[in-house]
Amino acid sequence: MPTMSGLDYLRSMLDGELPPPPITSLMSMRLTEAAPGTATFVCDPDESHYNPIGTVHGGLVCTLLDSALGCAVQTTLPQGQGYTSIEIKVNYLRPVLAGSGPLTCVATVTKPGNRVAFAEGTVTDASGKAVATASGSLLVFPIG
Repeated sequence: MPTMSGLDYLRSMLDGELPPPPITSLMSMRLTEAAPGTATFVCDPDESHYNPIGTVHGGLVCTLLDSALGCAVQTTLPQGQGYTSIEIKVNYLRPVLAGSGPLTCVATVTKPGNRVAFAEGTVTDASGKAVATASGSLLVFPIG
């Protein structure tokens, strides 16, 4: 990663040249698009993601949003720069069930930066209804 721009790194994953991170299989999600300032993930929720009340745990949706926000920021970073989430605020708009998916999460950078960057994202269900939104701030730092 330290030898590639953030966008080139994500495109290498999309092209299958680099493997996706292990969390994607654990959470049943995958990066599907990356372009300057934006990233899209798709997630396939199932009963293994259920909480005690019989809906998909909000943590799955939050993780999907956090991943998309981070990768959107990553598309703006030059070689040798990394990021980590500082803060994320999620608004849950409707319950998610196993049959709600696939979920699509699109994140967009609202303010790039070389110290702190900001992004927003929306998760929609298979019918196109918004199930959650988020805004986040991410610390940008040198790596390698």
